[in-house]
Amino acid sequence: MTFTNEQIERYSRHIILKEVGSKGQKKLLNSRVLIIGAGGLGAPAAMYLAAAGVGTIGIADADEVDLSNLQRQIIHATKDVGKAKVLSAKETMIAMNPDVKVNTYRTFVMSENITELIEDYDFIIDGTDNFPAKFLINDACVMAQKPFSHAGIIRFQGQLMTYVPNEGPCYRCVFRDPPPKDAVPTCKQAGVIGAMGGVIGSLQAMEAVKYILGVGELLTGYLLTYDALKMEFRKVKLPSNTDNCPVCGKNPTITELIDYEQAECDGAGL
Repeated sequence: MTFTNEQIERYSRHIILKEVGSKGQKKLLNSRVLIIGAGGLGAPAAMYLAAAGVGTIGIADADEVDLSNLQRQIIHATKDVGKAKVLSAKETMIAMNPDVKVNTYRTFVMSENITELIEDYDFIIDGTDNFPAKFLINDACVMAQKPFSHAGIIRFQGQLMTYVPNEGPCYRCVFRDPPPKDAVPTCKQAGVIGAMGGVIGSLQAMEAVKYILGVGELLTGYLLTYDALKMEFRKVKLPSNTDNCPVCGKNPTITELIDYEQAECDGAGL
């Protein structure tokens, strides 16, 4: 492909980076990333991926914009209250970068549709706020051999990890099963500082970009935690022995996708 003059100017700060260059920018423009959840995590991730020139971005979310979302879900505006989140997100992304194609999926992501949703994408971002979705995304990506970024936020804390097939542990290697219902407070109950979504969601976008470009070190085999009150990041090495994992191990016991029941929780995994 040949860049237009406008593209050369738009992506100039990428192109001058030796880790990106024109070849890397073309990789981004030819790549496909699916974001599941257009909320606190998905909003900043979507905006930075669109700005970066990721050529095709999918957004899956069944909800409508609520006034309480606007404290952290920066892809939406007051005028969007009542509008489908996927449509609001698409409008913001296209306004930012018309190079980008945005596919919208206004649907709940469940066992019967997730395999079809993820199959055409190179990288998946888990921007969901509940345990059932996080375990479902993990299991579907492991079974389909798809890399993905997991993240969770609550109060002033956040965490993320990246799964790459055959290169490190999956989410179930670390968090074997969903917690009992109501064992963990929801975001609505516990609260979350708005900027936390920006910090962690932006890091998810960075993981996707690095994966596409094939540069740097991904959070494969590591859990990155962030405590905003202490302004402290910790990178924790995860167990390398995945043999006994029920989904990615040598003898998996989970071979079909499962829809669990659980209340919403932005702190999933914390």
